[in-house]
Amino acid sequence: MAGNITLEVVTPEKVVVSEEVQIAVAPGSLGEFGVLIGHTTFLTTLKTGTIHYTGADGGQKYIFASGGFAEALPDKLTVLAESAEMRRDIDTGRAKSAMERAQKRLEKETEDIDFARAKAALERAIHRIRLAETRQ
Repeated sequence: MAGNITLEVVTPEKVVVSEEVQIAVAPGSLGEFGVLIGHTTFLTTLKTGTIHYTGADGGQKYIFASGGFAEALPDKLTVLAESAEMRRDIDTGRAKSAMERAQKRLEKETEDIDFARAKAALERAIHRIRLAETRQ
């Protein structure tokens, strides 16, 4: 089946991307999944990771995404993410600062630390840094 699908990645603050793509691959909570034209309809939760896709022009693009949901339809993939940003928009300095703050919180051995939140912040920062520093 030749043709494109519409990819929409949306956060509570903004539309990150809305364009025609050949294929989109996202980090589902049960594993990475790809969507092409004619895909079976399904809904899944997302984990922190990278959405990568091939644009209609054949170029590869990358988006950091953290949490949320994805709905695949035969002609569209909609991602409702807690946070998302294009690779080119990632501020590595800010991400490295966030990583250091999360690491410091995790090193503390007090009961007033929310370890789950600190681990999630660390995971988000690491993914942002890896994506921003990857050359593809």
